[in-house]
Amino acid sequence: MAYQARQRDPLFDSETQAVIERRGKELLGLGLLVVAVAVALMLGSYVPEDPSWLSATDEPARNLLGRFGASIASPLFVIVGWGAWAIVAVFGAWGLRFLLHVGEERAPARLIFAPLAIALVSVYASTHVPAGEWTHSFGLGGLFGDTVLGAVLGIVPVQATLGLKMIAAVVAAVALVMSLFVLGCSKQELRLTAAFLLGGVVMSYAGLVSMLGRGAHGVVRGSAAGARAAAEAHQRRRDERAQRRAEADDSLIEDDEPVAQARPVLRAQRPDEVEDNELDLFDYDDAPARGGVLSRLSGLFRRRTEPQDDDLLEEPAVLEPEDDGTDDRIRAKIADVIKARVRARPILTAAARPEPPVQRPRHPRGPQPMILPKTPRPEPAAPAAQFEELVHYDEPQEEAFDEGFDPETLEMPESELVQPEPSSQSLTAEPLFETGRRTAAFAGPAVERKKVQHPPKKVVQPSRRAQAEAQPALGFDESDSDYEHPPLNLLTNPAEIERHHLSDEALEENARMLETVLDDYGVKGEIVSVRPGPVVTMYELEPAPGLKASRVIGLADDIARSMSALSARVSTVPGRSVIGIELPNSSREKVVLREILSARDFGDSQMKLPLALGKDIGGEAVVANLAKMPHLLIAGTTGSGKSVAINTMILSLLYKLTPEECRLIMIDPKMLELSVYDGIPHLLSPVVTDPKKAVVALKWVVAEMEDRYRKMSRMGVRNIEGFNGRVKDALSKGEMFKRTVQTGFDDETGDPVFETEEFAPEALPYIVVIVDEMADLMMVAGKEIEACIQRLAQMARASGIHLIMATQRPSVDVITGTIKANFPTRISFQVTSKIDSRTILGEQGAEQLLGMGDMLYMAGGARLTRVHGPFVSDEEVEDIVNYLKQFGPPDYVGGVVEGPDDEKEADIDAVLGLGTGGNTDGEDALYDQAVAIVIKDRKCSTSYIQRKLAIGYNKAARLVEQMEDQGVVSSANHVGKREILVPEQA
Repeated sequence: MAYQARQRDPLFDSETQAVIERRGKELLGLGLLVVAVAVALMLGSYVPEDPSWLSATDEPARNLLGRFGASIASPLFVIVGWGAWAIVAVFGAWGLRFLLHVGEERAPARLIFAPLAIALVSVYASTHVPAGEWTHSFGLGGLFGDTVLGAVLGIVPVQATLGLKMIAAVVAAVALVMSLFVLGCSKQELRLTAAFLLGGVVMSYAGLVSMLGRGAHGVVRGSAAGARAAAEAHQRRRDERAQRRAEADDSLIEDDEPVAQARPVLRAQRPDEVEDNELDLFDYDDAPARGGVLSRLSGLFRRRTEPQDDDLLEEPAVLEPEDDGTDDRIRAKIADVIKARVRARPILTAAARPEPPVQRPRHPRGPQPMILPKTPRPEPAAPAAQFEELVHYDEPQEEAFDEGFDPETLEMPESELVQPEPSSQSLTAEPLFETGRRTAAFAGPAVERKKVQHPPKKVVQPSRRAQAEAQPALGFDESDSDYEHPPLNLLTNPAEIERHHLSDEALEENARMLETVLDDYGVKGEIVSVRPGPVVTMYELEPAPGLKASRVIGLADDIARSMSALSARVSTVPGRSVIGIELPNSSREKVVLREILSARDFGDSQMKLPLALGKDIGGEAVVANLAKMPHLLIAGTTGSGKSVAINTMILSLLYKLTPEECRLIMIDPKMLELSVYDGIPHLLSPVVTDPKKAVVALKWVVAEMEDRYRKMSRMGVRNIEGFNGRVKDALSKGEMFKRTVQTGFDDETGDPVFETEEFAPEALPYIVVIVDEMADLMMVAGKEIEACIQRLAQMARASGIHLIMATQRPSVDVITGTIKANFPTRISFQVTSKIDSRTILGEQGAEQLLGMGDMLYMAGGARLTRVHGPFVSDEEVEDIVNYLKQFGPPDYVGGVVEGPDDEKEADIDAVLGLGTGGNTDGEDALYDQAVAIVIKDRKCSTSYIQRKLAIGYNKAARLVEQMEDQGVVSSANHVGKREILVPEQA
């Protein structure tokens, strides 16, 4: 039965929530304004002598906010100086934005850079010389600004004065840009501000020109009568032109509409169309109607403001011609403009037409353009002042439509609207407008899905060795050694492998189907990315807020059933907010070992013991360093690919390292998997198949580890890399190792006696111990095996000895807590249950693997990585082994399987804490005490010895059995009594 989440009704509807949100933002803005005013008051009334944290005085504070204001203002001025005023600007600007609902959504992304902006302002203030009233010992930028400025001046390799000017200019520019960014200024706001500033400059210039014209007109009027006659003639010509213009306007307006109600014709001309005689400076009485600069400027900004009343537009804002053919040119020009605008698109050119105009409501009720996706509710439409608008001249028809123009927010009188022709093609060829990141059109309420992203696949770069083997072989060999690494052509060529790739459409369809399946189980989310691989494909699910990842992980079996897949693995992706759902591909791609060994990650790496594990989900090669692990624990059921993975790891070492660099000890109780390697030059001993000899081999490894530590201690190095480095240096110089040791004391003087001993330098190879089936060894000698493994896992890393342990039964009696604690790096193939997965990895997921090399790799106790192991056939392994046997028989080391002598074995058992007949000094003393008690009291039982010596029952029983073996007491009779065979001592 599918689990369905209970739907809860919200406390408020969406409109009420929107109102509450707006009121909350307004209250926040009001609070920020209050804080800005308070900070401004405390900074403006700052007096250095006021009591604060930095100065103690009994005088009352002169700060407007009292001691509280002085305590805050003083540290601010000391630290950042005049940069503290930037705090007022930040609080004030964002207070206004929240109060007026202008750009408040940009606050989180902008305010995090506020400290940087304040710091830049402080540094810029330090570049200026303080005035006389500045009584502090530091500059205007405070201690911070002076410190940063001094450090930068010390770096700049120029003269101090020139460097200070350069730094001031650079810091000023950067501080200005950062301040505008922190204050939330957008590109539209900056362009609008620049336009208003430019308009102010132009209007100031126009006013100055008008004032100069009025003054010149007064001079001319008072100087000569001829000037007055010229002015009167000019006035008469002006009246005649006005009358002709009125007649021309009457011909364009319907007969039933009065001329007095005609709207003015607004037309912005190109600058090159303005004639010199249009600026009549002498006729100052009608300057607002005929001033060309003011008319064009008012036309420029008329669309950015609300429409004005009709009584304010008394005169048409059309430039006046000077000659007698003005009426004909006006009619022709108006007709051309109307025809051009109608053919192109309705922009801003308007004229009174006889046909009914197009009516556009201020708030249209039809389908609105949608900006996709993820807003929970539609935001209110932006006001018209926030969109960038341009002044449209009489330009060609092909001119592109301004992307910032919004026709829905334009308000124009009815008589100024132009009816577009039905045959206009430009209205349907392009979107209506384009906003910040997405193009919106009047497409109705349909929501567009976000296209699933497919990460690009990385091309595997071949290593230098692979490139060299691909080229024809030369007739000479530069190698100093007789040993040669096996060639890559002994392995299967990856070019012969059939590749299966799903199309983007199929991946998209699977992603949407998976979303539907998850929605059926009440899991809300969206598939944001698909990562196809050679074996499985991972779909990254971005869950809805509040959805627990454990709920999705628990649906793995249901997802596999609904998607008709063999299995499904669900897990979180570390470092990201998505959940990875891994589904197997319908056609599995074969991963071959040669492709990994040819990769640059393996061939050109500096790893000491590289292991080619396989490919990850994305198809990239995964290569691990056994020397850093430092030991590896592998688990998996029969047929999961565990033995093949061990073969690939062995071949990785054989392809990378020579016998002088790495030696192997192979333990194979199953007598099948590793026996094929018998006879290769890398082995220290024949492949061990007897479990009893395996215990002996592990004890030899422990003894070898102890011996290596003694050698490294004499050399004063910490690990095998340092030891081999010393050996290499000594061999290159032809020297012997020398060590001065104390051998005793002088009998006469009592002074210590030192001797210098010499020994030949010999490099130590890495030793890798490979155990194919640990469960069989634990059944034969579990205590000894666990003691050896624990000792090696804890100490063998620095000596260059590493373990690879594999088992097909990952139960707690095989993988004990001690073994797990010392094997942080683990690999799990397919297991039978979640319990086994938790035993090997500490979490579930291994039971959902596909088998045949599909594994979960946990590196150093960190996150899990899904890896597809490469396949290597038995024929390939045999070819490589036969190639290696050509270089001669292996150099076996005696004692690995034969075992040491009794004395040395006893020492090893003592190190491992194993008692095999002999006792340590402490146990011998305890045994002597027990024998003395038995002889004296003439009583012997396990409980009696336990009470007398205050020891545990097991140790007491062992002491009694030891006394029985040595003839001190007899065996127990039918009632458990023992006779004391040693006579009583007097």
